[in-house]
Amino acid sequence: MDKVLTKPHLSFEVFPPSASVPNEKIYQTVQSLGDLQPEFISVTCNNKKLNFNDSTLKIASYVENELQLPGVVHLTARYFDKNQIDYILAELKRLGINNILALRGDLVPGKEPKNDFKYASDLIEYIKQKDSNFKIFGACYPEGHPESPDKVTDIRRLQTKVAAGCDCLITQMFFSNETFYQFQEDCALANINVPILAGIMPIVNRSQALHVIQSSASYLPKKFVTMLDRYKTNPAALKAAGLAYAINQIVDLVTQNVDGIHLYTMNHPDVARHIYQETQTLFAM
Repeated sequence: MDKVLTKPHLSFEVFPPSASVPNEKIYQTVQSLGDLQPEFISVTCNNKKLNFNDSTLKIASYVENELQLPGVVHLTARYFDKNQIDYILAELKRLGINNILALRGDLVPGKEPKNDFKYASDLIEYIKQKDSNFKIFGACYPEGHPESPDKVTDIRRLQTKVAAGCDCLITQMFFSNETFYQFQEDCALANINVPILAGIMPIVNRSQALHVIQSSASYLPKKFVTMLDRYKTNPAALKAAGLAYAINQIVDLVTQNVDGIHLYTMNHPDVARHIYQETQTLFAM
């Protein structure tokens, strides 16, 4: 399908489960998310162990062809060579999937990167040269990429990504809307004029919260930290507060005319459904 994008809209991200999780579970999850009629569902790419064809591609095909919703396939520049990308592009066309999220990809310990694409912009440019009909999404970082020396350098690299053919940007998760609004201004000043979708991750349990704090460079506002501390021994209250926090972010963002909300679902359809039910009237405007 080829309806990406309208405005404002809600979209979801899912990831292929580990080999220990039954395949039926991810399809039940995707079906539940599909019932909410999102703008699209993106499927991450696991470079550690999972086979791309049997995980990412298969799930995205289910979204596209069974649910009749746009599927977005994640591709990583680091771990695919040109021959592999050529094969994947041919498969995507065969399956009717026209949307790709092109990323550089994190380093995987013990796995040697390929050398054909150093950056996401290299992969984007290659795909667009092969077939300009693909819609290419790219990642962006409101607080700057962790490996960038400063925000100016990060914005310049984002300019390169857009110039290479990126049609739309999706942000890394953030917990301060003011940070996102400043990022929007920086992009506008740099003539980066493609849609920017706000990536929102609802924090619904303590282990997830600790992982975010330890692994993410995201700025954590005082009210967010206070929430985590206050409900650290009350899982039900933390989930309710985390959902309310994410909903408040979304209400504010849509009120400020954001291009779209991309929800990092962590494969929890109940979380996505709750947020959808609380915000659906905003997206019906």
